[in-house]
Amino acid sequence: MTVLVSGGAGYIGSHMVLELLDRGERVVVLDDLSTGFWWAVPKEAMLVRGDVSDQDLVARIIAEQGIAEIAHFAARIVVPDSVADPLGYYLANTVKTRSLLESAVRGGVSKIIFSSTAAVYGEPAISPVPEEIELDPINPYGRSKLMSEWMLADAARAHGLAFVVLRYFNVAGADPKGRSGQSSPNATHLIKVAGQAALGQRPGLEVFGTDYPTPDGTCIRDYIHVTDLARAHLAALDHLRGGGASLTLNCGYGRGYSVDEVVAVVKQVSGVDFPVKRSGRRAGDPASLVAKADRIRSELGWTPEHADLEEIVRHALAWEDRLKTRNAV
Repeated sequence: MTVLVSGGAGYIGSHMVLELLDRGERVVVLDDLSTGFWWAVPKEAMLVRGDVSDQDLVARIIAEQGIAEIAHFAARIVVPDSVADPLGYYLANTVKTRSLLESAVRGGVSKIIFSSTAAVYGEPAISPVPEEIELDPINPYGRSKLMSEWMLADAARAHGLAFVVLRYFNVAGADPKGRSGQSSPNATHLIKVAGQAALGQRPGLEVFGTDYPTPDGTCIRDYIHVTDLARAHLAALDHLRGGGASLTLNCGYGRGYSVDEVVAVVKQVSGVDFPVKRSGRRAGDPASLVAKADRIRSELGWTPEHADLEEIVRHALAWEDRLKTRNAV
């Protein structure tokens, strides 16, 4: 049995590929390498360079490789960019997902794991945020993902697909073995950017928004280690293979940290007191997003192993240092 991982050369997708390979699975990665990296895909996996909306290509992969399961990561993910380029985000995240779903249905794929986001919740009135709360995304990124969730659920009902939707909170860190991490030099992830500042790769860090209704005025987020997240996908795959029902689940720890708290931990772990510039809010950023994360534990038996902010930061810094060396070669 072979698993197709779309976006498997990217940050989260590459960690899913590692986890699948670690337990002896066969993997095909489909990635256009627009934001992913060919070297992030281990040689044990097959890498096909292409777009998920290329239906002829996807049909060939499904038929030739015997694909019955897809983990779909390929997407655009930067909230402010989605505000500036909403049509681009609806194309990348919604239209292309619709195309992949059609290819999956035509090819007889029976199981899909979909990479979604806490951005579907918008500005939730409840914290921590449960899955069943009313969905009201406040930016095109969240809306593009919610539309894809709806399409997947409708297609599942019509065509007998089984699926798990995983709504990520803030993903951070890197593979503890140093094999992969957040590699885009222009990434906007807070821990990534703070790590670059600590290592002297940026002149400092810019904090957007200091007047939010939070204890210190900066945004609060629930940070989940990327390896724990990848293993949540493995648990979801095992759930579906065992005949489990379709599910929609939050992926987080249920504990939030403010931007200022995260910056303090990065400074502490790195030992570098890098400059911090304070600016106005970014478009589309909610004040606080923290997961109610009990359902994924009870439904999938998922137990996180890296739910410590200092450990997340250590792994992120180690990868950043490794990446700096790699880029210098």
